[in-house]
Amino acid sequence: MLNDSLPLATIVPPILLSCIAVVALVISDFRDVRAGRYLFKPLAALAFVWLALSLDAQSTTYGQWLLAALVFCLLGDLLLMPDSERSFLAGLAAFLCGHLLFAVAFFQLPGNPLGMTVSTLPVLVLLIGVWRWLIPHVNREMKLPVILYILVISAMLLCAGLTAGQPAAYLIIIGAWGFACSDLAVARRQFILPASRMNGVWGTPLYFVSQMVLAYSVALA
Repeated sequence: MLNDSLPLATIVPPILLSCIAVVALVISDFRDVRAGRYLFKPLAALAFVWLALSLDAQSTTYGQWLLAALVFCLLGDLLLMPDSERSFLAGLAAFLCGHLLFAVAFFQLPGNPLGMTVSTLPVLVLLIGVWRWLIPHVNREMKLPVILYILVISAMLLCAGLTAGQPAAYLIIIGAWGFACSDLAVARRQFILPASRMNGVWGTPLYFVSQMVLAYSVALA
């Protein structure tokens, strides 16, 4: 739980770093400036880990699992920087672990079965919609990893719904859904419209904002 006496100066630096790095990253990707991508993406990823640490994530079981999830997401960000299928698979594996760790983190909070039940319909809509939209474009070698990833994301969203009623629930649910939706931009770039620069214009900010929201949930958990 966030101490009421925690100075604002503790959380402002990582938030400020995130804002600057994400804007610079979006511009770099849109203009295809590789050097900017390699500089600002790690900084943007470090910001959400820094925020969690600033909130003493390591002091609670929920925070520890959440911090582990954020670290795997940071690793995934680094692995996705090169434009190769091998790097994409490695990044996919790191993010899959991140989603699983987020789910474990959410399980550390008192559960609300009704919240999970209410989440089931929107999760099914997302699952079926993404399946029909994406899978026909995925090559044979990548289908199994992508399907597994989609199922893990769905499970993570259901676990987020399980936290309904907790003080941090609104941050967890918003962050989890934002994270899941940002993955659509990555999938669109990788399998459907790789040449479109608009993928990063909305997907990148949504992803990093979602991670910052999840990191900040430590303050209320």
